[in-house]
Amino acid sequence: MPNESCADLLNRPAWLFIDGDWQTGQGEAIGSIDPGTGQELVRLAGARPQDVAPAAAAAARAFDGWRRQASTLRAGFLRGFAAGLRRRADALVALQMLNNGKPRFEAQIDLDDAAATFDYYAGLAEAFDARQDGAVEMPDGLSGRTRFEALGPMALIVPWNFPLVTTAWKLAPALAAGCTAVLKPSEVTTPAELVYADIAAEIGLPAGVLNILPGAGPVGAALCADPTFRKISFTGANATGRRVMAAAAERCTPVALELGGKSPIVILKDADVAQAVEIAAAGIFFNAGQMCSATSRLIVDAGIADAVIDGLRRHVADMVVAGPDDPDAVMGPLTTAAQRDKVLGYLLTARRDGLDCLAGGAAAAGPGFFVEPTIYLDVQTDHPVWREEIFGPVLAIRRAAGLDEALALANDSDFGLAATVVGGQDAQNVANRIDAGHVWINNAQIIPPGTAWGGFRQSGIGRELGPWGLAACCGVKHVTTAAAN
Repeated sequence: MPNESCADLLNRPAWLFIDGDWQTGQGEAIGSIDPGTGQELVRLAGARPQDVAPAAAAAARAFDGWRRQASTLRAGFLRGFAAGLRRRADALVALQMLNNGKPRFEAQIDLDDAAATFDYYAGLAEAFDARQDGAVEMPDGLSGRTRFEALGPMALIVPWNFPLVTTAWKLAPALAAGCTAVLKPSEVTTPAELVYADIAAEIGLPAGVLNILPGAGPVGAALCADPTFRKISFTGANATGRRVMAAAAERCTPVALELGGKSPIVILKDADVAQAVEIAAAGIFFNAGQMCSATSRLIVDAGIADAVIDGLRRHVADMVVAGPDDPDAVMGPLTTAAQRDKVLGYLLTARRDGLDCLAGGAAAAGPGFFVEPTIYLDVQTDHPVWREEIFGPVLAIRRAAGLDEALALANDSDFGLAATVVGGQDAQNVANRIDAGHVWINNAQIIPPGTAWGGFRQSGIGRELGPWGLAACCGVKHVTTAAAN
C-alpha cells in the first residue's frame, strides 16, 4: 500500500511517463507554485515537442492488445485507479491545497469525484462486451449486427483548475472503451496528475496504455499535429480550443472540446431567498470562480431582487478568504499569477466604467494570488463583465421583470455550458427553455459521473461523462450478412 506524502508527490526525480517507464524531461522547466504565498514549490524539466512521437508510438503499439482484452479485465484496472486514488487521498488533498490553493473541503470533493468517475466507468466496462453484436432489423435476406469499436490512441489535454477530475473524465471512458492515451496535464498543476502513472505501474497496466507528457503549449501543439491519434480531447480556453480544432482539421481528426462559459443563474419570484443566496454564492465563489460552469450572471426577478442582493452582500461580508492552512477558509487564492492579473484587469475596467460595486472589486491584501469576492449590480448587457468569461470570483447582477425577460437575458450569450434555476412553480419550464448543456434546479453544481457534461454554442463540441462519455471514445460498426442460399 502506498504511503506517499505530499512532499513525496512533489519531489520526483522525473516527470515523464512513456511506455511504462519514468523518463527525465529535457524540455522547458516547469515550476509548481503555492498560490497562497506565490512561492515556488518545485521545478523540474518537462517534455519537449519531440517527446510526443515516442509516446504516441507507445500508445499505438499497446492499442490492439488493450482493446482485445475482455472488457471485464479493463474494468478491473479502472477499479484499480479508483482504489489507488483513495489510498493516496490524504497526500492528494494536501497537494491540491498547496498547489491549487483549494480549501480542504474543495480538494476532498475533487478527490472523491475523480475516484467515483473511475468506478462508474468500470461498471460500464463490465457490460461493454455484452452489448456487442446487437441485432438490427434488416430487409428480407439480410441480417445485421452492431459493434462498438474503440477509436484508437487518444490525445488528452487537460486544464489546471480541477486536476485529477478533468483527467478522470477523459481517461476513464477512454480506457473503458479500449483506447490508449497520451495525457498532457497543465504545466501549472503537474504533480497531482503524475499520480496516475504511479497507479498505472502499481496495478500492472500494460505499458503504453497510459503515457503522460507534462509541458506547455508547444507540447500540446505537437500532440494535435501527430497523425497517430484517432481523437483529440481538450478542456480549456476557447482561444486554445480554436487552435486545437484547426490543427485537427488538417487531418479531419475528430475532436472533443469542453470550452468556456458565461453561465446564468435565474432566481424566480417564488424562490426561497436564503436558498437562492447560498446557491448563487456557491456557483460563483467555489474554486474562486475558476470554473467554466461558474454562474457568473445572476438574473433575479425584480420582486425579490432587493432581498437577494442584501443576502449576497451579507454572505460575502462573512466569507473567509484565506490560504488552505486556515481551517475556516471558504475561498482560496486564484491558482496562478496570470489568472489573478486577468481578473484584476476586469475589475479595473469595471471601476473605470463606473459599475456599481456591491462588494469586493480589488485584490485581497497580503501575499499570494488573492482577489476579493466581487459583486456588481445592474451591469449593462454589452459590458465585458456581463458578456465575457472572467474565470474568477466576479458576479454580475441584473433584475428582470418576469419570466420572458429573464429567459431572454439568460440566453443572450455566446456560450451555453451550464445554468441554474432557483424557484418553484416555473422552475422546470425555465430550465427547459434555457440553452445550456446542464441545468441545476434548486441545488448547487453537483456533477455525478452518470450525468452528461458539455455545452452548446461556443462552449464546445461533444459530451463527457455518463454513457455519452463512453460513446465518444467508440466508433459504431455495422455488419450486414446475406442469408445463406
